[in-house]
Amino acid sequence: MATQNFANHRQFGPMFHGVLFGILLLTLIGSCVNLYHNWGDHTVMYSASLIVVLVITSIMIALFGRIFALKAQDRAIRAEENLRHFVLTGKLLDPRLEIGQIIALRFAPDAEMPGLAAKAAQEQIKGADIKKSIKSWRPDFYRV
Repeated sequence: MATQNFANHRQFGPMFHGVLFGILLLTLIGSCVNLYHNWGDHTVMYSASLIVVLVITSIMIALFGRIFALKAQDRAIRAEENLRHFVLTGKLLDPRLEIGQIIALRFAPDAEMPGLAAKAAQEQIKGADIKKSIKSWRPDFYRV
């Protein structure tokens, strides 16, 4: 597996991000064109509008499925990093830290994590800036 760093840590699922959303987008465009062409014809307008509604519903299902999975994963990361910080320092993470900052801290090795956490809480450093300031990247290959 390639060494993970700030430049390559984002994951792209070709089948999900490319194929699925490409198909859904093309289907939405095609169904809207179909509805437009059949706007005055009441015999097929119902089925054409129903197809548009079903495609929009499918897009929403795909988006919400992704969002809900990431939210659950964010909660797990928050718990893991809180435990790791407690093991390293004897204290829980600063409550001023936002979830994006905590998610960024998961890439910091044990030696850097407590200092970065304190600095991020005091100066309200954004997640991307926390990731950029990490000297020795700790990879995470399990995020989806």
